[in-house]
Amino acid sequence: MRPQQIFSSYDRTGSSKARRFSFCPDCATPLTTLEEGTEVRAACPACGWIQYLNPAPGVVILITERDRVLLGRRGQSSFAAGSWCLPGGFIEYHEDFLSAGIREVQEETGLTVAISSIISVVSNFLAEQLHTLVVVLKAEVISGIPTPGDDLEELGWFPQAGPFPDLAFEADRHIIERYRLTGITGAPVDPAFALPALPAPLDPAVPGASRP
Repeated sequence: MRPQQIFSSYDRTGSSKARRFSFCPDCATPLTTLEEGTEVRAACPACGWIQYLNPAPGVVILITERDRVLLGRRGQSSFAAGSWCLPGGFIEYHEDFLSAGIREVQEETGLTVAISSIISVVSNFLAEQLHTLVVVLKAEVISGIPTPGDDLEELGWFPQAGPFPDLAFEADRHIIERYRLTGITGAPVDPAFALPALPAPLDPAVPGASRP
């Protein structure tokens, strides 16, 4: 099956409505514009700060059980509310992408997972104000009972061959289908970060310390 990594949900040839700052976040000076090649950027005439519009980095996690895949229904405050998707989310500034994947799965599904591989990287042009660059990870369940949380209101196991409920993202359908048809194993991941962090050992010198 031919791979696909670029997904567009709207016509990107028109003008962008991506959010641009009006005041410099460093010195609060009103921003002007600066031309860099074909790009027009918001820039500060006082301190030289420039606003670069970048896609938001995220992770999506493919969790399978035999011939089924885990999907979640998106909450009412989410983009594409009510539709379904693979677990995932944005990478926090302080996080590496592997730790972000483990955290997002824990928050959204209640499951503890180990990341086994990277199976793709995709660009999603979802709306004029929402572009994402997403690392697609394969994960294995270590423990836990699927329990919806965070941005997901419901979880369900669905056959990898479908039918699927209404999916929020075209990329998710392609990811599941390609995995089913090719059995792609993906690229190895850094083992030091692919496992969930272990709880800190208890200090026997602390009064009242006991193991769970």
